[in-house]
Amino acid sequence: MKPNLNTVEEAARFMQSHDRFLVLSHVNPDGDATGSALGVVMILEQLGKEYVVVNEGETPVKFNFLPRFEQLRNLSTQPLDETFEAVIAVDCADESRMGDVRSLFGSGAALLNIDHHPTNDGFGSINLIRTDAAATAEILYDVAVAAGVSFNEELALCIYTGLLTDTGGFRYSNTSPHVMEIASQLLRYGVKPGEVAERCLEEITLAHVKMLRLALQSLEMSHENLVASITVHFEDFAQAGAGRDDTGGLVNYCRNIEGVEVGVSFVESEVGAVKVSLRARDRVDVSAIAKQLGGGGHAKAAGCTIRGSLQDAKGKVWLALGEALGVNSNE
Repeated sequence: MKPNLNTVEEAARFMQSHDRFLVLSHVNPDGDATGSALGVVMILEQLGKEYVVVNEGETPVKFNFLPRFEQLRNLSTQPLDETFEAVIAVDCADESRMGDVRSLFGSGAALLNIDHHPTNDGFGSINLIRTDAAATAEILYDVAVAAGVSFNEELALCIYTGLLTDTGGFRYSNTSPHVMEIASQLLRYGVKPGEVAERCLEEITLAHVKMLRLALQSLEMSHENLVASITVHFEDFAQAGAGRDDTGGLVNYCRNIEGVEVGVSFVESEVGAVKVSLRARDRVDVSAIAKQLGGGGHAKAAGCTIRGSLQDAKGKVWLALGEALGVNSNE
């Protein structure tokens, strides 16, 4: 289904026309999801609105420097006994990425869907989807302008964090002139780029290093060395003293190998469930592969969760990659 795309002005009117909101981002939130969700909160506060901001699961602690981080409610440990008639979902590539939150929606709830993923099928009542945007935070900047709110350090910090993380520190090909113009404007409000980069891109936990050491031992080359992959087994989490957050970014070590077209990480986050992350160079649109397997994302960065064993997950991914690359998996 092709979504009916709405404008930033319509999104701004949605925020202005309701009084109390449920704000959410996707499961396993990254910097863009967290920055955008809290950016929405900053806009709603200026508009004099009430809100509850939630996520199904923990939000990585490395983002705790963002304003109102302490208000992010983990629904898995803090269930909410309330329903909402106005919902704002940010950075959710499809409806399933919101997690199990439908029980919080009122019978006639209106949903504003703000996103930049090409796999988004327009699950909202209002769909502000711009696939040309580098980050959902880039779209949110334009919504804030349309809503007529004043930019300050808190709002600027949220949006800047989303831009920084989804462009890989302004290194990825999605870094457009508009992104750099926005970033330049945000710095005028007191954002300290070095500190944000240190927190979001540079600083890692010891558990991450231990997990990386284990993961690199599993490195496999396949598909005539066009694919590199690593595997994290469920028991590795206990051995490394790590949590799910500590596996973030492992896939990049695979993709960055010279000559590799697609990097893959298989993370057995629980028994019977494998989180697959895909990163590509130029030959493969990994969002199409992820969508085929029940996930979504972008042409060069996508993912999905496959129910079953690691062997099952690898078989499905190898087959899809083989078809996309036109070579066998060599396995």
